[in-house]
Amino acid sequence: MSEVFLGLPIAHWLVLLSIGISSTGGITYLLNMFRGKSKPNLVSWGLWGLAPLIATGAAISAHADLWGTARVFISGFVPFVIFMFGLFLKQSYWKLTRFDFFCGVLSVIALIAWLIAHAPVAAILFAIAADLFASVPTLVKGWQSPHTETATVFLTSLISSLITIPAIPVWNLENTAFQAYLIIVNLALFGVITLGKLLKPTQSVSTQ
Repeated sequence: MSEVFLGLPIAHWLVLLSIGISSTGGITYLLNMFRGKSKPNLVSWGLWGLAPLIATGAAISAHADLWGTARVFISGFVPFVIFMFGLFLKQSYWKLTRFDFFCGVLSVIALIAWLIAHAPVAAILFAIAADLFASVPTLVKGWQSPHTETATVFLTSLISSLITIPAIPVWNLENTAFQAYLIIVNLALFGVITLGKLLKPTQSVSTQ
């Protein structure tokens, strides 16, 4: 996209819009945490914050487009902020299970594999695997206890991922792999939580 608006390429405006939408979803989730409505699984949110940041470093090492990489960065920064608040907000407490920790271990193993690989493309793939393993606990939680989640944050993340597709300058693995993954996983999370709430309209919010 070569068109220019107010001195900035349209593709760059799309990235900025994407970041704004994603941040709005994060703020909504944080507000619901303060109200005791959202109870994040800290394994998921902590690793969601870490994996994209690693993918960001890998993308920069591979000389990927910085504007596209900024979208990946914000996809990690927002969860990291939610994770930090979740550590200290008593009303947002969610009891972790062995299954959560098992998924977390698999995610960490994938991150360690990135450190061993020392290859940008492999790092991105390992980061995707780490993020996927981190997503499983919230996918399960979103289905079993949908009223402890805010589906909006995953919808805004999905929209922001879709918006930046036209901003991808070169369609290669470095520029598109993590972006495509974000679309799929956020669609799954939003769908599971929304469907869960429709099927369990009277479920109360609890820690388990």
